[in-house]
This record gives sequence, C-alpha cells and structure tokens, in this order.
Amino acid sequence: MEKGTYDLIKGAALASTALLLILVSPLIATSDKKTSNNTVKVENGWKEFYSVPGKCSMKFPAKPEHFTEKMSVPEEGYELKYDAYISSMDKQTVFMLLIAQYPDFVDETYAQMSLESFLNGILRNNPGNQLIFADLTLVNGHEALDFFIRTGSMYFKGRAMMVKNSLYLMAMECEVQAYDESPYNAFVNSFSLGVK
Repeated sequence: MEKGTYDLIKGAALASTALLLILVSPLIATSDKKTSNNTVKVENGWKEFYSVPGKCSMKFPAKPEHFTEKMSVPEEGYELKYDAYISSMDKQTVFMLLIAQYPDFVDETYAQMSLESFLNGILRNNPGNQLIFADLTLVNGHEALDFFIRTGSMYFKGRAMMVKNSLYLMAMECEVQAYDESPYNAFVNSFSLGVK
C-alpha cells in the first residue's frame, strides 16, 4: 500500500473512531496505563498482538500502529484516555481495536444502555449511516453489541464490549466491493482478555 494512501485511511479511521468516542455515553469506559506491546507470528501471516494497558490480545493482518489520546470531558469532570491499534489488510480494508479508558466509577452495570447509546451516537453522527443490523450478545460473560453499518461506499462492522470500566471496540472498515466476512470473523473471534 502506498504510504500516502495508508496515512489517509489511517487518519480517517482515527478521526471516525475519535468521533465515535465523543458520542459514547459517559457510562461506558476503560482504564489503561502506558503500554509495552509484543507481536508474535501466527497462522496465515496474521500477527497476535498483546495490549498491556488493555489487558487483551488480538490477531491483526500486520503489526498495528498504536496511538494513545486523551480527551477532556469537562461537562463530566474527567479525562477520557483511549488507545487505538490500526492495521490494514490491503488498500481497501482496515482493522482497528480501540480501548477506551474511563474513570473507575464507570462500570459495566450500565453496559446495555451504554452500548445502545454508543450505537445511537454513531447513527446520529452522520445521516448517511445506514444500520444493516445490531444485536446485543454475551461474549465470555460480558455484554457486547455486534453492529454493521453502511455509509455510502464503505462498510463499518464491529463489536463493542464493556468490561468493568473499559470499552473495547473491534472493527473492520472497508469498501463495499472489498467486503469479506471471513477475515472479519477471524479478527473479532481472536480477541482474548488477559495478557499472556
């Protein structure tokens, strides 16, 4: 992939992810500290990646780029910290893991309401967003929301999950003609809590 194209896709993915976080209810959150990360080769050339602050692992098509940001939420009186991990499979498909860190007083007690708020925020943000489906589910005992959205010629498919005071967003963004269910399923199903 040409560096300019990749930077454009990466920038768009980060911008949309950051905007999504702004729309998230303050009841959904995560907490993280500075990370030391490690990658290991796995089958099919994908790499298993460990996020120390996120206390999780996940497989990416290539070593992900890591960004840490803080956002002030003055109306709620705290800072929101998030780590974003982004990796592209090709020129048309990007995978991302976003771990939002909220204050300790935010927890998964309100997970369902928070996840629904999260999805509504995405849909309100852009009138061109078309919801294909959304399903609440349980993943390893934690409430999660699987969703699939189309915006023009792009698909945004993902899973948002609340664990204690952490929000994990795993998503694939791709052009409609490049959509392939199997890499998405492999990506989302590779998510595991706990650092090895």
